[in-house]
Amino acid sequence: MTKLLFDLLNTSSVSGNETAMTEFLIDHIHKRKNSWKVQPEIFFGDKLHDCLLLKFGNPKGAVFAHMDTIGFSTRYENQLVPIGGPEIEDGIRLTGEDSLGPISCKIILDDDLVFHDFPRAIDRGTLLSYEQSIILDNEFIQAAYLDNRLGIYNCLKLCEELENGWVVFSTYEEHGGGSVPFLLRFIQEVAPITFALISDITWITEGVRHHQGVAVSLRDRFIPRKKFLDKILTLANESGIPYQLEVEGSGGSDGREIQLSAYPIDWCFIGAAEDNVHTPYEKVSLKDLQNMIDLYKYLMKRL
Repeated sequence: MTKLLFDLLNTSSVSGNETAMTEFLIDHIHKRKNSWKVQPEIFFGDKLHDCLLLKFGNPKGAVFAHMDTIGFSTRYENQLVPIGGPEIEDGIRLTGEDSLGPISCKIILDDDLVFHDFPRAIDRGTLLSYEQSIILDNEFIQAAYLDNRLGIYNCLKLCEELENGWVVFSTYEEHGGGSVPFLLRFIQEVAPITFALISDITWITEGVRHHQGVAVSLRDRFIPRKKFLDKILTLANESGIPYQLEVEGSGGSDGREIQLSAYPIDWCFIGAAEDNVHTPYEKVSLKDLQNMIDLYKYLMKRL
């Protein structure tokens, strides 16, 4: 677990620049696929931008995990522009690289504007991400970008046993989405599906707590079809795997674009919950993460 997860957490993939993560995944998949139960067909390339799809056997459903993270774009006069919805605090450290070399700097807040303190001008449009610091103990993992590195990790663990299904690594999710529509069209042309699970990380709230199991989301801003949710909950109860129910009125995921698509595809968000959302200090229960992995394996065999 540790090396793969640490490698994922240390690979930069700010929305709009997911290439490094795609390349890492392709390399990992080629090294590991011979040990998997079923050998997948692998789809990637310029026609799919930086997205990556794996087709196992004869799919009825798919699992989606977004590869991108929140971050910042450099503007003019040392100004930073948020990508997605990062939490912005004075002194948070950022890293990146431009044409002149590596960058390590801090956020400086000035009223409603956000700046960096790097001692030279940074190339305009350079993408910066939170400096990574990983803390792992017997109960929790804390790091930047557990959203959605843990969702990716879950998919890679699923790949070890999956016999039939798509595993889809998408882009842009943190900043408006946009890749899922063309991915759905590709999937429906190659091997159509009727359902999708969203492998992503949700929030700790007054109703969703650490160590209580993976969160099965009954709704966020968007509402999945109840008939499909009932089927998932029946299977989850049969599995004996700990889970908790989430009900929110805001937020979204790749499930949004599935629901708004032209295809009648059921969907459900299932993921471990984190504290300190969109900060460098996101924190997830290892027990909840293992429940997430176990439930995905159980569901994808039976849905």
